[in-house]
Amino acid sequence: MTLHFTKMHGIGNDFVLLDGRDGLLDLPTATIRALADRHTGVGFDQLLSVEPPRDPSCAFYYGIWNGDGSPSGQCGNGVRCVAAGRAVAVPDAV
Repeated sequence: MTLHFTKMHGIGNDFVLLDGRDGLLDLPTATIRALADRHTGVGFDQLLSVEPPRDPSCAFYYGIWNGDGSPSGQCGNGVRCVAAGRAVAVPDAV
């Protein structure tokens, strides 16, 4: 499996931002844990995914997972990184 990602940092936290705009990402918990491992993976505090919108009034959906593979409800530093990533990827969309 090939994953295209950007490693980002926000006020002391580090994130992996996955671009899943072409389709929903369905990563198993074990894959998220392996990617989060700082010795054998990319290493991150949280994984962020940008995916197609689930609501037609939205431009996109983003998901957040902790390094242990559990979903996270919200992360202020993470949403800043998602916004910065979208501004670079699609300047007219932000």
